[in-house]
Amino acid sequence: MELTHLRYFLEVARTQHVTQSAKNLCIAQPALTQSIHKLEAELDVPLFLNKGRNIVLTEYGQYLYKHLKPLIEDIDFLPKQLHAMAKKNNSTINLNVLAASSLITKAIIQYKKSDKETHFNLIQNEETTLFDICVHTYAEFVSAPFTDDEYFVCSEKIFLAVPNTGDYKTVKKVSLQDLQNENFIELCGSKQFRNICNHYCSKIGFNTKIAFESDNVSAVKDAVAAGIGVGFWPELSWGNVDERKIKLLEISDIDFKRDIVVSFRKTKQDNSRVENFYKFLVEFLKTSGFCIK
Repeated sequence: MELTHLRYFLEVARTQHVTQSAKNLCIAQPALTQSIHKLEAELDVPLFLNKGRNIVLTEYGQYLYKHLKPLIEDIDFLPKQLHAMAKKNNSTINLNVLAASSLITKAIIQYKKSDKETHFNLIQNEETTLFDICVHTYAEFVSAPFTDDEYFVCSEKIFLAVPNTGDYKTVKKVSLQDLQNENFIELCGSKQFRNICNHYCSKIGFNTKIAFESDNVSAVKDAVAAGIGVGFWPELSWGNVDERKIKLLEISDIDFKRDIVVSFRKTKQDNSRVENFYKFLVEFLKTSGFCIK
């Protein structure tokens, strides 16, 4: 059954007048009559009966009209639905945040002040490639994880956060080798930041004595501030420290740092919104004090 023939049938069934339907459809009456006959031949049932100068639906025609009308209406509505889906998809940025989540959240809040129409779908998945922008971190960045990415790389120092009490009050730099018996507060092993710290500790042959670990950055901050132990602390992405309670010490054994990579993938029909936010995020990181690579 051709869609055009089905549309012609619906119009004739609505008016129950072939001449008037032909005018409404802007086609010749013989062509419309031939189309209806062809549809009846395909279905092998009569759809109309002559009644005086007009025609009426047979029981088969009534059945077809009843079930066909909502289907054609759905088909006609599909372009509008698809357009709405495309508009929503183009205005939604899928952001995979694997590092510096607190800082990225601040960037989104600031961006939304000037662009309320853009929506963000935040995910945290190291395995997925279904994103528009990904914020990743490495101990030493070498190349983009996907060759078709546009990316920006910056770095930040990693300090040792200690309670601002006792002997630490006068210290500015520390060797991890002098902290063999110190309790460490760390993020759980699935976090990239934890893996980076483990990488540098392994390089200098240092094993941390873990007193407490959590998957929550705030919990690590609070534990250090409470004097439960010490912990590694990225200079910028975790925000400012409460200097009354926490002090950041430079680590002398090795250049403790991490690279933060923001990658942008062109996955949409219209990538303009994603590209605008990507450029905003790059500038946000630059003005936040990160070292540009």
